[in-house]
Amino acid sequence: MKRVLITGAAGFLGSHLCDRFIRESYEVIGMDNLLTGDLKNIEHLFPLKNFEFYHHDVSTFVHVPGNLDYILHFASPASPIDYLKMPIQTLKVGSLGTHNLLGLAKSKEARILVASTSEVYGDPSVHPQPEEYWGNVNPVGPRGVYDEAKRFQEAITMAYHNYHGLETRIVRIFNTYGPRMRLNDGRALPAFMSQAILGEDITVFGDGSQTRSFCYVDDLIEGIYRLLLSDYASPMNIGNPSEITIKEFAEEIIALTGSHQKIVYEPLPVNDPKQRRPDITKAREILDWEPKVDRKEGLARTLDYFKQALKGEKS
Repeated sequence: MKRVLITGAAGFLGSHLCDRFIRESYEVIGMDNLLTGDLKNIEHLFPLKNFEFYHHDVSTFVHVPGNLDYILHFASPASPIDYLKMPIQTLKVGSLGTHNLLGLAKSKEARILVASTSEVYGDPSVHPQPEEYWGNVNPVGPRGVYDEAKRFQEAITMAYHNYHGLETRIVRIFNTYGPRMRLNDGRALPAFMSQAILGEDITVFGDGSQTRSFCYVDDLIEGIYRLLLSDYASPMNIGNPSEITIKEFAEEIIALTGSHQKIVYEPLPVNDPKQRRPDITKAREILDWEPKVDRKEGLARTLDYFKQALKGEKS
């Protein structure tokens, strides 16, 4: 049985990755410091013999006994609310945490996949964004703590690949949604859904003309799994190229929930990207991957989860 270490295991994406590798009959080691993760996301895995959990911060020395075949590094605050509240921890997990895990991968002769982000493109001047685009990032702006942590993460990962011959993979993740997102995540989808379910007005930042491309979590996990097992070492976009304005997205949520809230507008946060859409040519050609779940279906599944989660908070 192959062994995989997944950092950020109790988070939104990490927990779905744990499920996928359990289904694929791996021995899974989950690791999380629980700053933004929640054990509820993985408590169903605790009775399993092929799952174990370490409560640990990867920004400090990381040791896992025994062999490892794969490491997936998904530990990091990922929402603006979190990384603006925890800027130093965000920078440390992207730099020190990545360095520690690359060292672990080298010592174990394991293949490592690191979770990068579309945020490395910043507020892009090229649209849609191909992997060759270097980005337009403000390194000292409020979002820079996340953007630059991920850019450094990519740089040190490629350095380990080129200098040490380490087997590395880099996934650039675009906006993803689905069950296990946090209600207070601060990103558009959980905010809109929570407000609609609770009968509150929907808050849109800016005039709502900025665009995003939303990918359902199951599609993303499939793309990550294929990338890990591929022979491709350079960064790869995984996301859904179906683009929508934030205002249109808010209107979709209002229609889906059957609520009659109005949209209220607040000032746009500093350096908030005006457009975001992945070029997934490489994923299509190299991984034979593209999204399968359309937004209407994905949003319906996510809404069911949010309704249950809000019920649980009230009870």
